[in-house]
Amino acid sequence: MNTGRKHSEFKRIKQQVSIFNEIGKTLTSSLTINEVLEKIFYKVAEFFNPENWSLLLVDKEKNELYFKIVVGKAADEIKNVRLKVGEGVAGWVAETGKPLFVPSVKEEPRFTKKIDNLTRFSTESIICIPLKIRNKVLGVIELINKRDISMLNQYDLEILTTVAEYAAIALENANNYEQVQKLTITDDITGLYNSRHLHKILQVEIDRSKNKRNGFSIIFLDLDSFKSVNDTHGHLLGSRLLGRVGRLIFNNLEAGYCASRYGGDEFVVILPDTSKNRALNFCRKLQNRLNSEKFFSEEGLDIHLTASFGIATFPDDADTKDKILKIADERMYMIKDRQKNDISFT
Repeated sequence: MNTGRKHSEFKRIKQQVSIFNEIGKTLTSSLTINEVLEKIFYKVAEFFNPENWSLLLVDKEKNELYFKIVVGKAADEIKNVRLKVGEGVAGWVAETGKPLFVPSVKEEPRFTKKIDNLTRFSTESIICIPLKIRNKVLGVIELINKRDISMLNQYDLEILTTVAEYAAIALENANNYEQVQKLTITDDITGLYNSRHLHKILQVEIDRSKNKRNGFSIIFLDLDSFKSVNDTHGHLLGSRLLGRVGRLIFNNLEAGYCASRYGGDEFVVILPDTSKNRALNFCRKLQNRLNSEKFFSEEGLDIHLTASFGIATFPDDADTKDKILKIADERMYMIKDRQKNDISFT
């Protein structure tokens, strides 16, 4: 073996060791999904040197693949495209859980021109490997137009498959971690944030607003006569009803807004960068949406709900987390003690 070839093979082995070393560090130190994916796959792309590469993850609810990471030409145009599981090379790999090496797409009937037609990109070759754990496919790695593809050997594909296996483990670990984190900040009945996390969000919003010198608003709302629902239909249905109210609030939030179950049948909505007038307009829409809903009509019931609302704005009404909550709460109770189903903002 000549010196040049020895040097080339040594360099390649060094790159392989670097990949596995990076994966090892990621598995032991990184728990967020983005860190896991970016660290692993940028290293893979560095080793295989494709023209484009992407990571697609499976959306189980829609039975589709979506682009989590796209690097290369036309990346911005590609990242919002979705493929059905079974569609194209990536879809076939996701459906079967088998890797696929396509030296020339001209000779591959499973190849779809959907993305090439959208981006005017020219796909010539594809290496596609599933991210699979316990026979469950989480996604696929796709390398497009690898340079010197004729030099690709079985050992290279085995390395890529091993990387994908480790990546699947890392991805599942990260997903499990995020699920645990989500459980600690989420109310289990409504799916909204819990009150503990609400206080953290409020403090962050106050600090951010002070730095940007702008304001935000909150809405405190309490369901009217909710006790009568529990008395008439039982606490089990009452809990289900709270869940539906939570979904109604969530589905009507505008971009950037968030909501929390404060306790019992009380809810708080945080509206960043929102003046009192805008908060009032949003609150009226939410009030109308709640008033028009017929809960459990599919079960032969016809439950109508109203709520009492209080609005407070930072820094006009208060300059601390506890004060702004207290003022919004007091305004809500002013309505509750009078006519109910109304909004107080002064």
